[in-house]
Amino acid sequence: MTTAAAPVTQSRGAAALEAFRDRIGLIITPAMFIGLGVTTAVVWIYSNFDSTTADILEPSKLVGQFRSHIVMTLWSTVLVIIIAIPLGVFLTRPAYRKYAGTVVSFANSGQAIPAYGLIIIFYTWFGRGIGTAVIALTVFALIPVLRNTMVGLDQVDKATIEAARGMGMSKRQTLMRIELPLAVPVILAGVRTALVINVGMAALGFLIGAGGLGETINSGLKLQRNTAIFIGAALVALLALVIDFLAAIAERYLRPKGV
Repeated sequence: MTTAAAPVTQSRGAAALEAFRDRIGLIITPAMFIGLGVTTAVVWIYSNFDSTTADILEPSKLVGQFRSHIVMTLWSTVLVIIIAIPLGVFLTRPAYRKYAGTVVSFANSGQAIPAYGLIIIFYTWFGRGIGTAVIALTVFALIPVLRNTMVGLDQVDKATIEAARGMGMSKRQTLMRIELPLAVPVILAGVRTALVINVGMAALGFLIGAGGLGETINSGLKLQRNTAIFIGAALVALLALVIDFLAAIAERYLRPKGV
């Protein structure tokens, strides 16, 4: 009886540990956001802005940069999801698995190239603008979602799949009702990673006229205004923390029950 109970105890212990980590993650990120937010507010309120710094940090400019930063981040992530998840499903099917290595290597090359270089490469092909930045961000963040989709599907118990097939489910039904639901936690983790990557990389969008909060950081660097540099970088970090927190909530509550 002790031997039979051991796996159950271990399973419960692993589940409890995972739940504890989830709770800690949902506490730490807001705490970091509050700490950084308060620090940024204090710097903004108590710093003596000269005319140049005041012009860099003019609220209407920051709002426009924030909006374009969000647009680049969200649209590139949507495109990553649209491309990477179906492609990951395709490459895990037995008939097409032989192409997986080549496709993953190609997708991985997007992150092998430095972010700055990747944006410039796409600029030479497509010109200036937010559309070019979205394409570059999509290529850069493709691999986490693609790899996690493939890993999540490959980790589904083969016996479970065979049982579903034995019950009369078609391959499509097995994929939609068994494989994808069980792979959701791993896929969502990849999407969360892609979101955070895109928030950071979107700060380089200003290089090709796409806007973003990188404009404030760049202006501060050029004009040697440390306050502007700090506030610009802090706003990017705050945005990353918010998006990571929302993604963590989605990852937790979109997970199928019992998984």
